[in-house]
Amino acid sequence: MPQTLFDKVWDAHVVRQLDGGRSVLYIDRHYIHEVTSPVAFGGLRKRGIGIFRPDQTTATADHNTPTLDQDKPLEPGESKTQLDQLDKNCKEFGIANYFGLNNPRNGIVHIIGPEYGFTQPGMTIVCGDSHTSTHGAFGAVAFGIGTSEVEMVFASQCIMQPKPKKMRITVEGKLGEGVTAKDVALYIISQITAAGGTGHFIEFAGSAIRSLSMEGRMTLCNMSIECGARGGIVAPDETTFEYVRGREHAPKGEAWDKTLAYWKTLYSDPDAVFDKEYRFDAADIQPMITYGTNPGMGLPITGTIPQPASESDVKALEYMDFKAGERMIGKPVDYVFLGSCTNGRIEDFRLFAQAVKGHKKADNVVAWLVPGSHIVERLVREEGLLDILHEAGFELRQPGCSACLAMNADKVPAGKYAVSTSNRNFEGRQGPGARTLLASPLVAAAAAVTGKVTDPREFFKK
Repeated sequence: MPQTLFDKVWDAHVVRQLDGGRSVLYIDRHYIHEVTSPVAFGGLRKRGIGIFRPDQTTATADHNTPTLDQDKPLEPGESKTQLDQLDKNCKEFGIANYFGLNNPRNGIVHIIGPEYGFTQPGMTIVCGDSHTSTHGAFGAVAFGIGTSEVEMVFASQCIMQPKPKKMRITVEGKLGEGVTAKDVALYIISQITAAGGTGHFIEFAGSAIRSLSMEGRMTLCNMSIECGARGGIVAPDETTFEYVRGREHAPKGEAWDKTLAYWKTLYSDPDAVFDKEYRFDAADIQPMITYGTNPGMGLPITGTIPQPASESDVKALEYMDFKAGERMIGKPVDYVFLGSCTNGRIEDFRLFAQAVKGHKKADNVVAWLVPGSHIVERLVREEGLLDILHEAGFELRQPGCSACLAMNADKVPAGKYAVSTSNRNFEGRQGPGARTLLASPLVAAAAAVTGKVTDPREFFKK
């Protein structure tokens, strides 16, 4: 019987089928961080049991980490408590792959996993974090779980899950000038809405998807959760294999050859059936920006804000202090944030630096440029990108989730507008009262040097 890529990976990991449509699913890689793991560790402690397979757990500190002066003692408070607790728990329960604050391997969990080769095609991957969907870019079934499920994986290396429906989104053609993977994601969500993927696992397919780098595919799968999907997945190909090859935890020698042969079977069969399908033309996608308070409220950067279609739309425009019929071009910008598990990789910093080269940061803009890991930070320096950024008036901060969710000191003040390369623009997401405009690193770069929403295609052409 023909199978989808998702079916092949999911079915290969089913330990037992339960009544009611749930599966006991074996988990290959469990990622954890300081926010959603403490209660799960406490549950193990209360039950007097350990972690079943600690070698398959990777832990890092990211949500609460400061992005300045990481070598200095943390101020007392919730962030310090959670970071200290993660350190204590990982040591007590024997998690060797633990990268705490100031560890040279530290970084955002969804960035360091691929960097070190922990993430591989054909895996099942979970984390107490919704953006675990990022790892689906490798042809893995990856999704976020709750705290009780974190404890379940700790104890058994398995999880009970209903099998999601399957959706395929195909994007054919060549992406236009200035259009990035982030724009593809925001375009798709604007077309199918922020709830359009609910109950489904999305396979992204088509020539435009295959043309994306691994970093771009990670950005796309990262954003799949923002249309309500359980996760996103892309069939592995030569781009995938070359990215994984040689990484620290990737198979080596004969094991590589054997594993690669299996990875090459991971694609949807020609006659595989999906529960829902969408097709888009790459030529229709422009640089995108959001105007509301969910990622589905996006439009081409040259577009005008539409009439509200619901009470929630009215509320969103009131929160943003925008009106229907207004153009996004020219809207003032106070903050620019480059970073997060969506756009905190070296490719994002290369694009931003290339764009701002020869320009100067606008005086009215506060810019937070936050690498997603120490590897990204090191490459920014080694490749000369830091010199370009300094010359343009930008500073580089230290790795962490930063202003994506404002759990540390990086908070956008109330009423201020931030062009952000992160994944969510909910009310207060980047700080109480903050107003977020989601965009690509290229759109963020244009805003950073002009001080307002600007079409990067027009500005950088000049």
